[in-house]
Amino acid sequence: MHPYHIPIWKTAPFCRLLLPLIAGIIGEWYIQFSLSFIACCLACFMLAFSLLRFIGIAVRYKLQAFQGVLLQIIIACFAMFLTWRNDIRNDMHWFGHSYNDSSAVFVHITEPLTEKTKSYKCAGTIEAICQNEKIIPAKGKLLIYLSKDPVTSAIRYGDNILINKPLQIIKNSGNPGAFNYERYAAFQQTFHNVYLKGNEIILLPQKNINPIRAFIFLTQKYIIDVMQKYLPANKNELGIAEALLIGYKEDLDKDLVQAYSNTGVVHIIAISGLHLALIYVMLVWIFERLPFIKRSRFIKVLLILSCLWFFSLLTGASASVLRSAVMFTCVVIGKNFFKQASIYNSLAASAFILLCYDPYMLWDVGFQLSYFAVIGIVWLQKPIYHAIHIKHKKLDKLWNMISVTLAAQVITFPICIYYFHQFPNYFLITNLLAVPLSTVILFGEIFLIALSWINIVGIYGGKLINLLVWLMNFIIQTCNDAPFSRLDNIYSTVLSTWLMYAIVIAACLWLLNKNKLMFKLALISLFAFSLLQGFAKFKAYQQKKIIIYNVPQHTAMDFIYSNKYLFYGDSILQQDGFLQNFHLKPARISIQLNKNESVLNGLSHKNKYWQFFNKKIMIIDSSVIYQSLVNKLPVDILIISKNITIKISGIAAAIRPSIIIFDSSNSLWKIANWKKECLALDLPCFSIPDQGAFVLNIE
Repeated sequence: MHPYHIPIWKTAPFCRLLLPLIAGIIGEWYIQFSLSFIACCLACFMLAFSLLRFIGIAVRYKLQAFQGVLLQIIIACFAMFLTWRNDIRNDMHWFGHSYNDSSAVFVHITEPLTEKTKSYKCAGTIEAICQNEKIIPAKGKLLIYLSKDPVTSAIRYGDNILINKPLQIIKNSGNPGAFNYERYAAFQQTFHNVYLKGNEIILLPQKNINPIRAFIFLTQKYIIDVMQKYLPANKNELGIAEALLIGYKEDLDKDLVQAYSNTGVVHIIAISGLHLALIYVMLVWIFERLPFIKRSRFIKVLLILSCLWFFSLLTGASASVLRSAVMFTCVVIGKNFFKQASIYNSLAASAFILLCYDPYMLWDVGFQLSYFAVIGIVWLQKPIYHAIHIKHKKLDKLWNMISVTLAAQVITFPICIYYFHQFPNYFLITNLLAVPLSTVILFGEIFLIALSWINIVGIYGGKLINLLVWLMNFIIQTCNDAPFSRLDNIYSTVLSTWLMYAIVIAACLWLLNKNKLMFKLALISLFAFSLLQGFAKFKAYQQKKIIIYNVPQHTAMDFIYSNKYLFYGDSILQQDGFLQNFHLKPARISIQLNKNESVLNGLSHKNKYWQFFNKKIMIIDSSVIYQSLVNKLPVDILIISKNITIKISGIAAAIRPSIIIFDSSNSLWKIANWKKECLALDLPCFSIPDQGAFVLNIE
């Protein structure tokens, strides 16, 4: 007799509520329904659902499916309302509705200054706008960059400042395949930024300090000060130690972070559920041994949850940490006061709560990866573990750890490929070595902070932690530098990612349940995926184009033919791994370039004059004086770079360009003056810093 199988939507009812919530959030973000439309839909469907209560029980039983559909639509409408409400641009008091370049703004500093290479960075909220000597109450967030001088370095959390400088709208770089920073900032409800010098700020005497936030900032500063005091001043070890404990990333070396990402263990230095799980285990172990606490379930639960949430706030309350905090809250309360529920239901419930709090978490990479990883572990870890029986106890424990890593990797690798375009081939080795080591380091750091008032403990504890972090960095860098450490430059789109998930999920269901239908679905999805990738390759082999990239303070241009490219620009972009990976690599992956050539079909050049098929390109990067010519030199693209001193009228006397491009190596004030000259001379122009990367497809 076969056991009765209960479907997951019955054991985990929150899954049925979560799906329409997600659908409503996505629909509102991309379609932008008005509040009146959302309210009308919500009212109509709620009325229809309520009226069903007045009909007979027999009829209502027959209409159960219809009631379920109505409830799902109501939740979707509710999600649309939440998304609309969380968009500050829909608030009548948002400063963007009344702000103009002549307005002065009153700004409240909401976090301590973070030191960058050439500036300070902080966030602020706009409290009011001063316009025509009239103060208008307002709200909204502002990203602030400050020059390094005595005035700006004196600014602290809680200060209020007056700014009388035009704010800049946050824009994307426009580079193909680039990170959508504009959307990322919008999800944080930040749409403007500003760069300020000391003489452009008026520091007001009033302060506005939130005691809880101030306590968190002071605690973070204390922890960082202790780490910097007792750990040797080696940036690699110190940066990793700070990131591992509280998520502080300002001292991290970018190349080292890339090595952690390449080897599949970046989750170690990005505060996530792993950290909260370790702290939860430690707290349970401690409180179970304290006589006055272990007797009272209520006190024990209260203390555990207080510590977990304090740690979550201390680390900046990222999406993955909040997910874990909410999840552990559900688990702890359920374990101590209620009957055990489905882990899928707890996961869905935590996601539902978080998305109601902030619908834009749905697009957070950490949020997505953390949920996929936990689902993978819950769903696949036991089947993978039981697939191989090992009698040796220590080897069995090792296989158990491997099964956890494999289960998480199977479900997360499609989305990792979409976001990072690479696959770490040594992820098993690095996780098996780095995760236990990072656990020891994390507990060691907690005890170092707790006992740092004992100087000898601080000195030797700091040395021990530094040694362990050095060892972990050595392992990661060795694996990163090993041959075939990763598959890189993997082309992926949203559609190909969905198809990849269809393949993975259908294949897993086939293997677990021997379901022939799932086997057919996996084959169909694989065929569709192959067709999609083949079509993308075909398109890539047909392309001929020129891309002038938007790389701040640099000249960067690719001539592209088929899947080959020739780079022209500043040599540092070829040498600096971070600049290349952040600005150029995503574009080359998105258009499937994999061969860097020194000679390219259809391309010839002499000095600063280039011809690519039927297009003539001229680059002016030094100050010269042009003589007037009767027969002006025809040029399709004229590129002005390196912030040279030159007049457009002088150029126009000798050259007849179809368009003038001002690249990102020029200062904005010079570009503004050149654009005015172009307008007066009726010459088309394009500003890379203002308008993003310039892409020209050649027929």
